[in-house]
Amino acid sequence: MPKAATAKGGEEKLNFAILWVIVLGTFMAVMDGTIVNVSLPKMISVFNSSTSQAQWIVTSYMLTLGIVMPISGFLGDRFGYKRVYSVAMVVFVIGSLLCGIAWSIDSMIVFRVLQAVGGGTMQPLGMAILYQNYPRERMGSVLGIWGISMMLAPAIGPTLGGYLVDYASWRFIFYVNIPIGILNLFMAKARLPETKLVQGRSFDFVGVITSSVGFFCLLLALSQGNSRGWTSPYIATLLFVSLFSLTIFVHNELNHQSPLLDLRLCKNYVYSISLIVSSIISIGMYSVIFLIPLLLQSILGKSAFLTGLILFPTALASGVVMPFSGKAFDRYGARALVTGGLVILIITTYMLHYINAWTSLYVIMFWLIVRGLGMGFCFMPSNTAGMNTVPTHLVGRASALSNVVRQIASAFGIAMFTSILTSRQTEYMGYLAPSINVNSNEFLHIQKEIMSMATGLGMTTDSVMAMSSNMVLQHAIKESLVLAMGDCFLVASGITIIALVLAFFFKGRPKTAGVKAGERIKPADSTNLELEV
Repeated sequence: MPKAATAKGGEEKLNFAILWVIVLGTFMAVMDGTIVNVSLPKMISVFNSSTSQAQWIVTSYMLTLGIVMPISGFLGDRFGYKRVYSVAMVVFVIGSLLCGIAWSIDSMIVFRVLQAVGGGTMQPLGMAILYQNYPRERMGSVLGIWGISMMLAPAIGPTLGGYLVDYASWRFIFYVNIPIGILNLFMAKARLPETKLVQGRSFDFVGVITSSVGFFCLLLALSQGNSRGWTSPYIATLLFVSLFSLTIFVHNELNHQSPLLDLRLCKNYVYSISLIVSSIISIGMYSVIFLIPLLLQSILGKSAFLTGLILFPTALASGVVMPFSGKAFDRYGARALVTGGLVILIITTYMLHYINAWTSLYVIMFWLIVRGLGMGFCFMPSNTAGMNTVPTHLVGRASALSNVVRQIASAFGIAMFTSILTSRQTEYMGYLAPSINVNSNEFLHIQKEIMSMATGLGMTTDSVMAMSSNMVLQHAIKESLVLAMGDCFLVASGITIIALVLAFFFKGRPKTAGVKAGERIKPADSTNLELEV
């Protein structure tokens, strides 16, 4: 065999090893954002804490991600992407170990912050490392495989967490990260090439402070707006501080020689459209992740573990499709894939608003699986279309910016759907409650059934009447919740139409950047960005 062919084969093998290092690390970081949710009731009992305190176990992780993601690009440029990724993995593993041995709710929150520092740094660095080690003409296929972790992790997290809580111990949801993290650390040490350090970049101190304060207050307001009230002084203050800080941040980033998040990347209209479309897709994705488990558990009475099993085929469908959509992207471009996937998302999301308490689980799973196929076709191609127009020396900053925007979009989506769900359920309950007729045939039938069962229990007539009224009221509450969820899905499908319109501005066939795998471009002055459009 010719030496050139042998060398090429060796390079391909090395590249695939790089890909699986990043896939494993990203999967762990994303999964830990959802695996904890199902264990909160257990932690509340073990630590003897309130529900509001326990919610900070989830909230602190999300807030920390929003703070550390913007800094990841600078750290990678300054200290080397392999070195920073490895340190982040060590921090993530140590944080997971400490979470597993936490002795109080306060210690758990502190250790979750430490865990998020590692996880929030790994996610944007992972995408940047892939762009630095693969040619642009293969990025569709590469990110198609990498995207499997982004789709599977949110579904596997609750499923695995529910199983460990029910059949082992809630502490194992953190301990499971330790052996996998150590394995990923050794893989990174053996397979990841180190990048050249970018010299001469001044530290954007103002950008770090204003982004940390701004994103922290914004994400905190989005996560607590529904419980505290959007017009409350607490939320209003958070939003004001966020707006003030982010205004200074934007002004600073547009004028700083070495900005923390290079907002001038948004001058590239393809990259900007990609950010908007990917954000809308993330909002739609989290609408299902948030609403469907609520429907299955609160209305249909399914356990957390069974709910995870029902949702898993959806993520699996996305994961199966993504590698094929990546190859199709490399050949045909983003427009057809993203528009086709978004059409599927719009139709299936709209169909979900017909779901009620009597809908078969098989019908629900069918629409969710078809929706997962649509998600697999459009999620990564929409992101790749924008990233492929960014010069190699800027991919770290572009990856950090896109991850931050998606993080905020996801938090905004959950807050928006929670607000819609709460307000619409209250409105529907106002319509349904007065219509409850104690003299109706349905009510009298329920009362008769309860009376026949209560005869041998010595229950009084007043007790039977109260029980009958309570059952009818509970039915009205569930019915109002189902109707409110239907409205949420209508809103989600409507928002997705905006993404569909924007997707037509993507290129039909990809225009590669002409950068070979492993090639290093000398960093240009960030004040004169030459973005390929």
